Amino acid sequence: MIKIKGLTYLFASIAACVSLSACSSVPAASASSNTSASANAVSSNASGIAAEANPMPDISASVQANAEAFPSCVTGLQARARTEGLSEATINSTIANLKFVPRVIELDQQQPEFSQTFDNYFSKRATEWRVNEGRRLLKKHSVLLNQLAKEYGVPPQYILSFWGLETNYGSYKGKMSVLNSLATLACEPRRSNYFTIELMQALKLKEKYQFDDDTMVGSWAGAMGHTQFMPSAYAKYAVDGDGDGKADLWNSTTDALTSAANFLQHLGWQRNERWGREVLLPKDFSYSHLGAKQPLALSEWAALNVTQANGQPLPAVDIQAALYLPAGHTGPAFLGYENFNVIMRWNRSEYYAITVGHLADRINGGLPLTVSPPEQPRLSREQVKQLQAKLNEAGFDVGKPDGVLGRNSVAGLQAFQRSKQMIADGFPSPEVFTALGLSL
Repeated sequence: MIKIKGLTYLFASIAACVSLSACSSVPAASASSNTSASANAVSSNASGIAAEANPMPDISASVQANAEAFPSCVTGLQARARTEGLSEATINSTIANLKFVPRVIELDQQQPEFSQTFDNYFSKRATEWRVNEGRRLLKKHSVLLNQLAKEYGVPPQYILSFWGLETNYGSYKGKMSVLNSLATLACEPRRSNYFTIELMQALKLKEKYQFDDDTMVGSWAGAMGHTQFMPSAYAKYAVDGDGDGKADLWNSTTDALTSAANFLQHLGWQRNERWGREVLLPKDFSYSHLGAKQPLALSEWAALNVTQANGQPLPAVDIQAALYLPAGHTGPAFLGYENFNVIMRWNRSEYYAITVGHLADRINGGLPLTVSPPEQPRLSREQVKQLQAKLNEAGFDVGKPDGVLGRNSVAGLQAFQRSKQMIADGFPSPEVFTALGLSL
């Protein structure tokens, strides 16, 4: 996953909701929908705030145009495959028979119209079912997971948490043809280069391991297996954990979990460190340090009277931590450590990283959040644009209104909040809209 650090953004551009869990609900055993994002090279939502999608007005025309161009594109893909060293059998059989999938274009070109609140995101993912199933699997796979912890430095509960969020512990790995999906996207001009590379990698995996087409299924954008790896991640980080000569992330739980541990180690997982933790802020907290760009040492947070969620002092360890307020000051607060950043390299979403960390804690016997996420209104992109325009009018320069609550907008919003003697958490609350003369 592409590395990104910073404050939570509303409506940051979506590169691709590439895994099963990125943007849409999927069936789950026990009524727990799996809607987070994948381990791959393209992020679901650079914002950390998931978006509910609505179709683009010209989507039908786009589908038709891509369908008409597909045959000639396949010819080009065959030529590219020859330069990649793929076999003539693959070129003349597999690639020649690739199919255009209109639904892939529809999903790829959906645009975010409304934000998803932290409460909505978190409550659908850190469910009691996932906690209990994770604890069951912790016992079932204890030997393997303890071996992986020793070799890769990633504790069992984290591997299980990723597994749970990605595919509901393998209960739903996707049903769409990976090769057809990747070919459809490779022939769509917007991100043709990226998906052409992924398609070539998928074809090489097919040749290397002799995977059949019925095996190679996954998300609409090509994420595969228990842990939803894109082909390039599969090729680079997949491990033959069970020693059968094949790294099979679809059918081998051992391979999948070993590969997840290997991937996390390469992303920089810090052995013997937590992801972070829920914390309590004092009533007079200034909110002057927010997000990944403004970390402090734990001792500095302690000096600001920040405590653990149970009211106990923060640990006296020499590490840096950043403060995250996914629901503003009325919701839970979290300090993210370096392993929080590692989770963000798997999936560029602060919501996802918080949920992975908390679910891991719960699987390991931890308690629910001390402060429950509050119910909050979803904001449309147009509402955020209006907010930005009003801030500019009031003399708090946030740049051109674009519906994306980025760093400049957060800083301007905090300045506005301070000017009105409001709690300066940089969060677009209903109170902020009212103070700016806007209605929700």
